[in-house]
Amino acid sequence: MADREIVSTRVFDAPRERVFRAFSDPDVLARWWGPEGFTSTFHEFDLRPGGAWRFVMHAPDGTDYPNANDFVEVVAPERIVFRHEQPVHGFRMTMTFADEGGATRLTWRMRFDSAEEFERVGSFVAGANEQNLDRLGAQLAALA
Repeated sequence: MADREIVSTRVFDAPRERVFRAFSDPDVLARWWGPEGFTSTFHEFDLRPGGAWRFVMHAPDGTDYPNANDFVEVVAPERIVFRHEQPVHGFRMTMTFADEGGATRLTWRMRFDSAEEFERVGSFVAGANEQNLDRLGAQLAALA
């Protein structure tokens, strides 16, 4: 699996429920989701197994990237799993929220559909994930 997985982990100085809320509340999520400089317009966000998350990410250069995700598993405040389908790349994202004595370890595990797909976009996605986690950290500070 290492030939098609990206794992990103960050510990946030915030309780697990707050970190989970930053993803589960679409108004909060829209403020930080995406790499640096991107914004998002959400069209649907139904956080439950079988629910859909449809949105468009707007790049700083004006390019729009439609995104279609389907939630597979939601266990508040521990885990969210979704399946990402779109023409650019397909993957399964597993997000875990682990309590660490008042702080929270958030782990994103992205498993791409193929090693070829991973090879094509993996280096970009790994860096974009780190920017995304930076933006989450700033949002969590604002929520505190």
